[in-house]
Formats: sequence, C-alpha cells, structure tokens
Amino acid sequence: MYKKLIFELHRHALEKNYFPGEEEPEGEAAEFIPEHLRRKSPLHLPEVGENEVVRHFVSLSTLNYHVDKGMYPLGSCTMKYNPKVNEDMSTLPGFAQIHPHQPAKTVQGALQLMFELQEYLKEITGMVGMTLQPAAGAHGELTGCLMIRKYHELKGRKREVMLVPDSAHGTNPASVTIAGMRSVTVKSDENGLVDLEDLKQKLDENQDNVAGIMLTNPSTLGIFERNIAEIEALIHGVDALMYMDGANLNALLGIVRPGDLGFDVIHLNLHKTFSVPHGGGGPGSGPVGVSERLIDFLPVPIVKKGEDGYYLAEDVPHSIGRMITFYGNFAALVRAYNYIRMNGARGLREIAENAIINANYLLKKTAHLLDLPYKTTPMHEFVLSGEPLREYGVKTLDVAKRILDYGLHAPTVYFPLIVKEALMIEPTESESKEMLDYFAQTLEKIVNEAKTNPDVLHNAPTKTPVRRIDELTANKQLDVQFKNQN
Repeated sequence: MYKKLIFELHRHALEKNYFPGEEEPEGEAAEFIPEHLRRKSPLHLPEVGENEVVRHFVSLSTLNYHVDKGMYPLGSCTMKYNPKVNEDMSTLPGFAQIHPHQPAKTVQGALQLMFELQEYLKEITGMVGMTLQPAAGAHGELTGCLMIRKYHELKGRKREVMLVPDSAHGTNPASVTIAGMRSVTVKSDENGLVDLEDLKQKLDENQDNVAGIMLTNPSTLGIFERNIAEIEALIHGVDALMYMDGANLNALLGIVRPGDLGFDVIHLNLHKTFSVPHGGGGPGSGPVGVSERLIDFLPVPIVKKGEDGYYLAEDVPHSIGRMITFYGNFAALVRAYNYIRMNGARGLREIAENAIINANYLLKKTAHLLDLPYKTTPMHEFVLSGEPLREYGVKTLDVAKRILDYGLHAPTVYFPLIVKEALMIEPTESESKEMLDYFAQTLEKIVNEAKTNPDVLHNAPTKTPVRRIDELTANKQLDVQFKNQN
C-alpha cells in the first residue's frame, strides 16, 4: 500500500484526521490577499490522514540507500557518516532563524562562527586568506580559476592555458572552460604520478601562456604526488599558479598542509571532509583558501573582526566580486564548524590516519580479486580494474549492480578514465573492520559468480526496489511525470 504515490492514497471524503481544521473566513482572506492573487481553481492536493502520510514517507525512506543505512564506498566522494550532533547545532534558533539582511550587530554569533571557521580552515590548509562563499566544490574551482585569471590580467597579460593532469577530478576542465581558459592534459606516469617529462613538454609548447596547474592531490587514484616540489618549481618558474583540488583533503588532515607545499589556491568540500551531508541536490559548501599571491582577489564580503565586533568587509583591492547571493550556505558552515571543534587538531589528524588505514586494509583484502593498475601505495582511496572479468563477459557495471544485492552501495565506476573498467573505492574512516571485511567478502563472492555464473551479474540487481534501468536513455531522455488517473 505505501509503495503507492501519495496521490494514489488520496481519498475524496477524508473521514478522520488528527488535526481537524476550520474554514478560513472569506472576509479575512479578502482583506489580506488581493483578488488577482487568489486561486480560481482547487489546488488538487491529496487528502490523506496523518498516520497514512507518516507511514507512506517512512516506507519510502526504507527503499532509499544512504550513509545512515550502510557503507557508501563511493570513491572521490568521501561519503562518511555525519554525526547527528552537527545537525542539532545547525537548527539552533540563533542560527536557523536569522536572515542575511539583518544588521551585523544583530547576528554577531553567526559572524563569529564564520570568522573562526575561516581561521580554522586557514590553519588546516596553510593558506593566508579564505572565503566561505562558494556553494559547492566545482563552484570553488570556478572561484579559484577566476582569481588566477585576474592575477594574470592585472599583470597585463592574457594567459589562457590551465594544465590539468589526466588523473584529476572531471569537474576541473569544465571549471577552466567556464572561467574563459582552456585545459591542456598532462599525462600520468607508470606510478600514477604526474609525468614530469610531459609536464615540461606542455610548458614548452605553451610558453608564456600557462596560467597555472590544477592538481588533485592525492589524485583520484588515491596517490599522493611525491614530486610536488619539482612541479611547484616548474610552475612558479613561469609565474603560473598552483591550484589544488581539495576534495580529497580527508587524507591530509593534520598531516600535510597544501599551503606548505606551494599551492596558491585550494577549494575544500565541507560536504565531504567536514561531515556536512551531501547528495540529493545539496546544499554543499566549497570554501576557497589562497596564498599571498591571491589574497587581494578574494570574493567579497569577508568576515573580519574589529574593535566593535565582527563585520562584513568589502575592502579587497582586486576582488573578483561576489560568487553567490549573500555569504554561502550558512547551515553547512555551522555543521563543519561543530565537526572541527569537536574533533580538535589531534582528532582531525586521526580522521586522516584512519581513512588511510581503512583504504589500505581494504586494498590488501581485495587487490588479488581484480587488477591493480598502479602499484603505488595509496592514501584514502584506491582504484581496481575489472578488466580481467571481461573474458567472462562481465563488465564493471555488472559488478557494481550485483553489489547492490548484498545491501551495499557500489563504488564509483569508470573513473578515473585512465583505468579501464575502473572501480574507485573509498571506505572513509567511518567504517569498522567488520564492515570492511564484509565488503571484501562480498566482492570475492561476486568475482566468483562472474567466473561461474555471469548471468547472475547481467541480471543484477534483483533484490532492490528498482531493477536495472537503461541509464544512458535515462540520462538523455529524462521523462519524469505523474499522470492523474482519476
């Protein structure tokens, strides 16, 4: 019954509701709502009893998979468990019931939180400036790219090329393009690191036109860039800038500060590393930190502390302007602030250490089942290849679909593009040894099924509310509509 649409539960003559209402007097409506704004036809909302509404949505929630339900090893997404105390803090009246148009003197607590969060993130990343405005990671990327572009424009030159390693996040080239530049790919070597010879060649081919490099570190292979000092010398040697995609910061907390490595700009995903829930459309948060080279280009306003309290400052000499209405996704900032304060410096380092331990433990348990293209020891995530299963007529997508039948979420598949039939696995620090063992056992069973009965994988999933869909058609021909049969 409760797998029906809420409109299918509609009853025209609702007999019982726990909150019987009263008809609003016509006179009162007429007084406050002008004639031209009043609805002329019924709203056609479903009439359903409260108990039925509750049961309906609880039933729907059990059909969905989420991080509160089980392991979510979605590589490069850092789908960690989000402590519920962060949610409670974000709903405090002093945070949830304020408005961005209020005078600064009436929201000092909120401004203090934003100011202190800026300072914490600067300390964590080793940067000297920070903006909390960007609403997501890719929005942070665009912010960084626009600052890099303006840095060069202020020097009277138009540099159009941004170097992007082939193991970078897929949003990097898109952000470069939207910012009015073009991306040039730098290859990876046999160890999954930036190919230094190819980097030098690309610098030579684009002399006096390189704006910077966008480096994901650790890369989407989960590998830390060991040659970062040489890369930094090459890039800064032509007065280009170092951009770090900080989406994988969960591996570096308290261990390495990107600013100390020579990066000029970094975006952070608060909805990954700092335990802000993500998925389902947001809201995300992608603060951006900068070095001295870019401190004068940050978006405005920035929260500062003065003698009379906290205030929103606009005094940034060469600011790129606003990146979003108002000041960012504030509730996400509250969650991240609480997460940082609760863990402290030592706790944040332990998060990274445990994420690295979990990933390497799971790699040890699963590497023999498939292929490990890059043998370099990873950090927070690793990438296996399902290419060996092709001889049995099984693809990585089949493996991912079969994983769903075992009550787990599938890893990221077919990314990064430099790995054939890729499975990108990130367990995060949230998962117990028992859960990691279960995932490894599940993958072993599925690999054996692929070799002995591949049709089981071809038909998977069979135990989920929705069977396998035609994903390509669903992406290209989105058609979601409800047809009222009454």
